[in-house]
Amino acid sequence: MKFQPNYNITQEIAKNLLRIEEARKESIHLPLTPTVLSSLRESAQLYTTHYSTMIEGNELKPQEIEAVLKKEEHFPGRAREEHEIKGYYSALKKVEEWAAAKKEITEQTIRTLHALVMGNGRLRVKPTPYRDGQNVIRDSRTRSIVYMPPEAKDVSALMKTMVCWMNDAKKIPIPIVAGLVHYQFATIHPYYDGNGRTARLLTTLVLHLGGYDLKGLYSLEEYYARHLHGYYEAIGVGASHNYYDGRARRSVTPWLKYFIAGMADSFEKVIVKMRDAQQNGSSDQSAVLRKLDARQRKVLKLFQKFETVTSQQIGKLFDFQPRTSTHVCSNWVKEGFFEAVGSSNKNRKYKLSASYEKLIF
Repeated sequence: MKFQPNYNITQEIAKNLLRIEEARKESIHLPLTPTVLSSLRESAQLYTTHYSTMIEGNELKPQEIEAVLKKEEHFPGRAREEHEIKGYYSALKKVEEWAAAKKEITEQTIRTLHALVMGNGRLRVKPTPYRDGQNVIRDSRTRSIVYMPPEAKDVSALMKTMVCWMNDAKKIPIPIVAGLVHYQFATIHPYYDGNGRTARLLTTLVLHLGGYDLKGLYSLEEYYARHLHGYYEAIGVGASHNYYDGRARRSVTPWLKYFIAGMADSFEKVIVKMRDAQQNGSSDQSAVLRKLDARQRKVLKLFQKFETVTSQQIGKLFDFQPRTSTHVCSNWVKEGFFEAVGSSNKNRKYKLSASYEKLIF
């Protein structure tokens, strides 16, 4: 089974691709302090979680979601919604970690991503096997069949060809690749539940790995939720509800128009936020920030609360094993990012080196 997406790059799509590139280019040069960057990123993560689960019917509001994630509050009778929030947020954090590590996307990656989505916030999960039976999607009101995806016997081959195509699509613009992967994953529908959330997270991973992360500040899910009718219409199945009779051969151009327009709008919103931060007095520390990798930038949040940190705190932040945490801290000392405090290995703490201390003020 060969994946051969049927689409055209229309004038409208091309115009929006240019908008994306302009916003991406501007984001590189707009300065942000770590404090502002951290605040904007946390807001983006919160709203991404809110909107993506809202599409699936989750009614928890942003402030309620924040309370759940911080373990400050429990909402009786809404356990399912809380589980969805915790799962999606954990999966989103893992996507950012994989992107920072430049992890190649494999079928195992996707299975693990789905397991995190369904895992109620657990960080250690077993990759989910694909469905072993048919999964008919019905209208929640009329119970009529909306879509009948490919049979279980074809799922593995379809997923394999999608992943191979994605990793070999070197000459296609990354936003187009991401949009097509989103559509094809939804088409295959490899699981009984969690397909939409996993598709959106997989899309984010493709974009981040391709250099379209915009510092982790945008939320495509917000665009989807605010244009939900367009989302369902664009990703719809066409004339037939059966995969083999309709969707497999349908043109994906309408979906790409919607998806690329959403990316352009989302990227431009980020630029507005970054400009506002600049006008509100954020000093230009971008030259220093560019020297840091994604993990080091994340560690700066710890130093906003503590003057020194331990390897255990680093391990908790990244879900590292103790030996890995010690190794990472040792490397950061050698690189000049950390300075060791105390001579005892057992009680050793770390502080930022002088050249990076100014970033947290």
